[in-house]
Amino acid sequence: MYEIVRRHLGKVVAGTAMAVTGTAIAVAVALPGSAGADDAPPGRTAAQGTQTGGAAGQQGGGAGTDGPEPGPAALASAPPEGEKGIGTDPLTDDELKRAEALALTPPAASAQRDVQGGRGPQHLATELADPLPGEQGGGPRRAEVRFYDYGRDELITRTVNLATGKVEHSGAQRGVQPSAHPEELREALELILGSPLGKGVKEDYKDSTGKELTSTAQLWFNGDVYRTYREANVPAQLAPCGEHRCVRLVTKVLNGSWIDTRNLIVDLSARTVTRVG
Repeated sequence: MYEIVRRHLGKVVAGTAMAVTGTAIAVAVALPGSAGADDAPPGRTAAQGTQTGGAAGQQGGGAGTDGPEPGPAALASAPPEGEKGIGTDPLTDDELKRAEALALTPPAASAQRDVQGGRGPQHLATELADPLPGEQGGGPRRAEVRFYDYGRDELITRTVNLATGKVEHSGAQRGVQPSAHPEELREALELILGSPLGKGVKEDYKDSTGKELTSTAQLWFNGDVYRTYREANVPAQLAPCGEHRCVRLVTKVLNGSWIDTRNLIVDLSARTVTRVG
């Protein structure tokens, strides 16, 4: 039953009272003073909205969402890239696509599952791999591609030789939880809005805007993996987190007020939403 003595879960807050401290997630967002100034422009993640350089596929996890509204200033177009980089140049768009495709080649990939339960593992990040000893300056370019298999709750890492097209190394680990990918954060917000615990979020959105909240595209959000060892009190429902992939979000109305969702933890593996605190 909803607690009458408390403001509903998604209490709209403003100012530095929303600062994420202590056991809350550490995310690279500037809390209001200038609401909406840090919203990510279209086509960029929230993390990229405050920095330049780096292809989106290389940024990996910890990023927020794309906002449907343009930012206050136009962004300069990225310089054109060739098909292949040289030396320690960042991976080009073509190399990113090629690396991911090559890393998915093993037949077992079809039995793995992404964050929505679809066929194939969830892509997390692709980065330029370090050269092998003795190869500095003269070795082939390699990419390290990380996936998460929600079917087995395993982190999969594959090293691809971009010159030969071969997967040179492949490994799987359980209980290892790298930062969340924007697609995982969006799915977490979908689960919150579809849960009874998302009622307060919807009410606060309407209080702030006068409109109904019907889509994740109406919110700016960011977040990261929920790590139980950083928490003083972990509900029994969240004990599997660490083995399961769990995330915590911060959200706000696009160019508007913050909505407190920090006490809603989403277990993406079990597809459940749990209230903490």
